[in-house]
Amino acid sequence: MEPHEFKINEEGLRAVLPPMEAEIMEYMWKIKVATAGEVYDYLKEKHESLRRSTVSILMNRLCERGLLKRKVGSGRGGMKYVYSVATSKEEFEKKVVESILNSLMNNFKETTVAYLSKIKK
Repeated sequence: MEPHEFKINEEGLRAVLPPMEAEIMEYMWKIKVATAGEVYDYLKEKHESLRRSTVSILMNRLCERGLLKRKVGSGRGGMKYVYSVATSKEEFEKKVVESILNSLMNNFKETTVAYLSKIKK
């Protein structure tokens, strides 16, 4: 669940996740449990060229990062993955902030402490 990079010019989740993964997570945090097909149905209205296989790949990546978890379910077409959130948005944001501050402290300790003490007042 560690952010791999921080894009300083992006806002919100897009600062630590690729844009489509950020959109998927925002949706998943709202609905909690869904199949890739359900997420695809939601996203295809905004992204006409989006493919269902792309959504599946991205959701599997989010599982690898620890943001989603999946289990095998069954449906009309046979077996399918059912995804659920593995962590809350608040927990993820807290982890991102901790990771960034730890990195700043490790690399620029004096400047980070000086800045934090200045904004604390």
